Amino acid sequence: MKTNNFRGRDWIDAELDYSKEEWETLIDVALDLKRRHALGEDQTHILKGKTLFTMFFNQSLRTRSTFATGIQQLGGFHVDLEPGKTYTPARKGYEVPYKTERISDVARLLNRIGDAIAIRMYGPPAHWIYGFANSTMKEFAEYAEIPVINMECDKFHPTQALADLITIKEKFGTFKGLNLTMSWAYSGSIEKPRAVPQSVVLAATKMGMNVTLAHPEGFELDPEVIKKCKEFAKSSGGSFRIINDFDEGFKGAHIVYPKAWGSVYCFKYTDDEGKIIKENDLKKAEEVNEKNKHWRTTKKQIELMDKDGIYMHCLPADRGQEVDDDVIDGPRSVVIDEAENRLHAHKAIMALLMGGRL
Repeated sequence: MKTNNFRGRDWIDAELDYSKEEWETLIDVALDLKRRHALGEDQTHILKGKTLFTMFFNQSLRTRSTFATGIQQLGGFHVDLEPGKTYTPARKGYEVPYKTERISDVARLLNRIGDAIAIRMYGPPAHWIYGFANSTMKEFAEYAEIPVINMECDKFHPTQALADLITIKEKFGTFKGLNLTMSWAYSGSIEKPRAVPQSVVLAATKMGMNVTLAHPEGFELDPEVIKKCKEFAKSSGGSFRIINDFDEGFKGAHIVYPKAWGSVYCFKYTDDEGKIIKENDLKKAEEVNEKNKHWRTTKKQIELMDKDGIYMHCLPADRGQEVDDDVIDGPRSVVIDEAENRLHAHKAIMALLMGGRL
């Protein structure tokens, strides 16, 4: 297994920057680490003495716990640099005296004393400016030679996408010929990033699956993401389509992934110089959200799936809004398997990017 092309690379726009073959290698490494862990094999030699810095600008359960657990299982150390408890890293023009510190200074220091920087940022910490958090991570990468890992931004959540692919590979043994539907689902909260759906459709089309994106009008994804999905589907031999019918997305699906994300009205948009060219409209966002309460997964939709179909969700799920209890707790649900696989996905990413001895 060739793994030497990974060391020192960033994991920010991984759905775009890593090849299909590299994603397959990451999946294989994750599954191997999972098998070895189940057998009780010691893995502490893999990243012995290495240090991972994490920065969570947003709350987290699965990502925080699995990165912290993963680096320790591999023999390394985890240092949580929680923004607000340390000086908060800030981009030029967004600094607050004695509360923030310029990213260039933070990144250059961490580069000298650690081995990787992992960041989560979206929503309010990114001022609801679409792409702000993604650009923040890339600014860290500009000043740090050690890998920068995207633990979810306002564009992508590649660590989640890798865990999802691992889960699908475990359940079906392949990606070819599988029908996956990434669907919007209703939530009482309008302020959610697009990161998960955008990462899922990109990763799934890259791997050659037949991908359906289902959402009501007003919940369109980034046009550049859609363009890439079409390109990936063509090159991988899969397919990609967009529909505006909730039930239709479940028909014949092997994998359904109904999850809430913010409408196009939730975000502010900027030009290439960072000047805001379009403000968000939360009143309109609330209107389109409440108009689509019927986009909720019940047993009715599950019965439309392939007989061996599975229900996925990145968690946390808004029970009683996105999904009924008897679905998420039912026999088709693999959400806990999916959540556990975050550990093995993160271990694979760290092991390969941080120069682990596999």
